[in-house]
Amino acid sequence: MRQLINFALFALVLTVFAACGNNGMGVTLEIKTNKGDITVLLFDETPKHKENFIKLANENYYEGTLFHRVISDFMIQGGDPNSKGSAPTASLGSGGPGYLIDAEIGQPHLRGALSAARTNNPQKASSGSQFYIVTGVKQSEATMTQFETMKGVKYSVAQRKAYMENGGRPDLDMEYTVFGQVLTGMDVVDIIANVPKGRADRPTEDIVIESVTIQ
Repeated sequence: MRQLINFALFALVLTVFAACGNNGMGVTLEIKTNKGDITVLLFDETPKHKENFIKLANENYYEGTLFHRVISDFMIQGGDPNSKGSAPTASLGSGGPGYLIDAEIGQPHLRGALSAARTNNPQKASSGSQFYIVTGVKQSEATMTQFETMKGVKYSVAQRKAYMENGGRPDLDMEYTVFGQVLTGMDVVDIIANVPKGRADRPTEDIVIESVTIQ
């Protein structure tokens, strides 16, 4: 059974790579949390975001930060340095390293996409540290066609199939930079996305990022 599960996961990852147009090369990191571990691949196609995430990981920047905003069927968001040791009533989501990253928009928001959060700005520049991982929902042929029309994009056959079979959030496409993909640990992401939450979608129990390390 273990071999079958691993094979299915591997097949899913290959489908995601094909759907993203990614060449399968990049840097792999482990995000260790108090709910379990998540392994992600950073895309070579988004070099500014890849290099920045690696830099922050090497500086232990994320150690002790929280997944401070989680929404079922949508995403889990973390990377705010102000969340370290924050009070339960603290307002989070505005912290960062003091700089933005130029947008590298183009990859789709499939289930498991690692994406850069941002505030509203004309250039769609990304937060220097905050990120989110997409959970999303399965799409239909009709919704995919609708999003193509709304956004002026043309999804490949592989991208449409991945959105319909595995899910994602195509409503975010062309708005935020996707710079990586979850390889293992989506079960952990789903657990985090569905924990009890209070004001501003903050989990009532702190979901702590214990470390982010290069594999």
